[in-house]
Amino acid sequence: MLQKTIEAYKIWHAHHVIFPRLSRFSLGTKIDSLFTDVIELIFLAGYAGADQKHAFVVRASTKLDLLKFFMQAAWEVRCLDQRRYTAILVPLNDIGKDIGRWQKYLQTKQPPPT
Repeated sequence: MLQKTIEAYKIWHAHHVIFPRLSRFSLGTKIDSLFTDVIELIFLAGYAGADQKHAFVVRASTKLDLLKFFMQAAWEVRCLDQRRYTAILVPLNDIGKDIGRWQKYLQTKQPPPT
C-alpha cells in the first residue's frame, strides 16, 4: 500500500509543476501536503505497535478522504483536466479500499479503545 501511495504521488508530482500559477501555491501545495501526510501515516502505521496502529490507519483514511476532496476541487476549478484527474484518482481509490480493508481487519482483530 505504501508503494501504491508513492506511485500515486509521483503521478501527482508530475502534474503539480504544470498547475496554473495562481493555484499552484495554494491548492497545489495543500494537495501536496496531504499526499505526504498520507504517506507518512501509512508508514507510521506499518511500524506502530498494536495499541497505536488503528489510530494511524484511521488518520490515514481521513487524510486520504481530504486529499480526494481537494483533488476534486482542483478538477472543478480546472487546475486539472479530466485525463490527469482520473490518472491520479484511480490509484487513490484503490489505496482507499486498501486502507478500509486494513481498518476493518484491525477492528476485528482488536476493537479500538473507546
